[in-house]
Amino acid sequence: MPKTHHTSLSLSRIGNSIVTRLLLLALCMVIFGVLVRYYVLTNFLREDLSAVVEGQQSALATYVAHDIDNKIVQRQRLLEHLAAAVPMGLLTKPEQLQVWLKEHYEYQTLFTTDLFIVNTHGRLLTHYPDPSTRAATDYAERDYIQASLAGRSFVGQPMVGSTTKTPILPMSVPIKNAVGEVQAVLVGVVALDTSGVLYSLLQSRAGDAEGGFLLVFPASKLLVEPSPLGLALKPTPPPGVNALHDRAMAGFRGAGLTVDSKGVEVVAAMASVPSTGWFIVARLPTREAFATVDRTQRLLIRGAVLSILFFATFASIGLYFVFRHLFRAAEQADRMTRDETPLAPLPVVRNDEVGHLISAFNRLLVKLNDKQDELKKIAHHDTLTGLSNRHHLTGQLRQVLALAQRRESQVGLLFMDLDGFKHINDSLGHEAGDEVLRQVARRFSTVVRESDTLARIGGDEFVVLLSDLGANAEETLSSVATQCIDALRAPFFISGTVCMVGVSIGIALGNGQSPADTLLLAADRVMYQAKNTGRGRFVTYKL
Repeated sequence: MPKTHHTSLSLSRIGNSIVTRLLLLALCMVIFGVLVRYYVLTNFLREDLSAVVEGQQSALATYVAHDIDNKIVQRQRLLEHLAAAVPMGLLTKPEQLQVWLKEHYEYQTLFTTDLFIVNTHGRLLTHYPDPSTRAATDYAERDYIQASLAGRSFVGQPMVGSTTKTPILPMSVPIKNAVGEVQAVLVGVVALDTSGVLYSLLQSRAGDAEGGFLLVFPASKLLVEPSPLGLALKPTPPPGVNALHDRAMAGFRGAGLTVDSKGVEVVAAMASVPSTGWFIVARLPTREAFATVDRTQRLLIRGAVLSILFFATFASIGLYFVFRHLFRAAEQADRMTRDETPLAPLPVVRNDEVGHLISAFNRLLVKLNDKQDELKKIAHHDTLTGLSNRHHLTGQLRQVLALAQRRESQVGLLFMDLDGFKHINDSLGHEAGDEVLRQVARRFSTVVRESDTLARIGGDEFVVLLSDLGANAEETLSSVATQCIDALRAPFFISGTVCMVGVSIGIALGNGQSPADTLLLAADRVMYQAKNTGRGRFVTYKL
C-alpha cells in the first residue's frame, strides 16, 4: 500500500475516532463554561460595584452641596448684617458712604471682589475697593437689584467678571429704614474660584480629567467646571445629549450611569444646594469605577487560556492511556481485514467500549452539574427583569403560608398591574415596553424589604409577597403599596421619550389557613376593583 494512502487512512481514523470526538466535546464544554463564568462573574461584579460607586458619588455630591450652601448662607448673613449697619444719613453723601464702606470692607474677608451700594432707582452710589474699575453705573435691570428693591435678599446668576474674566457671583440685600422701607441695595460680589468658596472642592478630582464636580445653575442653564486655567463658566448641554442631565434639570436627584457630552460613560450623582436651587454633580468615569472588573476580565481570560491548554494536553495523554487497549484491538482487527494476520479472537482485557463510554459519560456529567445551578435560576426567575417568576412565587407562597400557620402570623399579597403600559408598548414598540418593565422592576426592588418576594408573573403584572406580619399588618401593607405607587410617579425616559406609568394594586391579607390560590385570586380581584375605581390606588381585602 502506498505511503500517502496509509497516511490518509491514519488521519481519517484519527478524525473519526471516538477519542477525538470526546476530546473535542470536552474542550467545547470547557470553553463554554469559561465563557459563561466570564460573563456572569463580570456582570455581577459590575452591578455590585455600580451600586457602591453610586452611593459614594451621592455622598460626595451631598457633602459638596451642603458645604457650598453653608458658604452662600454665611455670605448672605454677612450682607444682611452690613445692610442693617448702614447709616441712613450717608445714603445722600456718597463720599462719606464710600469711607464707611471701605472701613467695613477691610475687616470682612468673604467678599474679596467687590462691595457696592445702589439707590432705589438702580443707580450706583458707591463701591469699594476701586471705584475707577467699575464700568456700569445703572443696575436697575439686574435681577438681584430688582429682587432686593422688592425687599428680598437674593443670590444672582453667575457671570464672567468684566475685569477678572473669571466666574463671579453677585448677592444682594435690601437696606431698609426703621419702618422697613427699602432705601438702597447692598451688593456683594464674590469670585467663585477664591479659596473658601468653590475652588478647593471643584478643583478636587474623583478620578481623571473627566471626573470631579460640576456646579449647575438650572435657572440660567449654566455650569461651573474646573479647567486648566481655573473655573470655567459654560452653558449646560442641550436636551437629548445627556439623559441623566436632562432628568437632573427636571428635578431628579440621585445617581446613575450616563454618557456625558464628550461621549464618556460616567457614574454621576446629583445633590441640591438647598438655599439657591443649584445642584452639584459628582462624576467618575466608569473605566476608573470599574477598573477592578477590567482586571478581573483579563485575569479570567489568562486563566481560561492556560486551563484550556492544560486540559487539552493532559486529557489527550489520559485518553490515550485509557483507550490504549481499544486502540491495539482495533489495529489488530484492521490488520486482519487486510489479511496481514490470520483471523483470531481479540484479547479482551476488560469491557473497554462499555467501560470507557461510561467513564466519558460520567466526566460529562461532572461538567454538566456545574450548569445545574444556572438552569435552576432560569427556571425560577423572569428572564427580562431578573425577578422571581410565577413558578418560584407559588413555591414561596406555600412556604410562607406554612410558616404563618406555625407562628400564627399573617401573610400579605400585593397584586400590581401597570396603568398606561399598553399605550407605551403599542406606540413605542416592544423594546421600549421591555425597558419600562426593567425600570419598574428596579424601582419596586428599592421599596420591598429583603425578606419579601418581588415577582413578575406575566405581562405587566407584578406581585409582592410579605411574610410574618404582626398586628399592624394592614398598616404595613398600606405603606408598601403607597411606596410602590410613589415609586412610579417619576417619569420614565425611554429612547428619548418621557413616559408616565402608574400602578393599581390589590392587597389580600390572610393567615396560615388561607389557601395559596385563594390568596392570589383575591388579590387579583381587588386589583381590578382598584383599577376600575380610578387607578393609581390600592384596595385591601382581608380573608
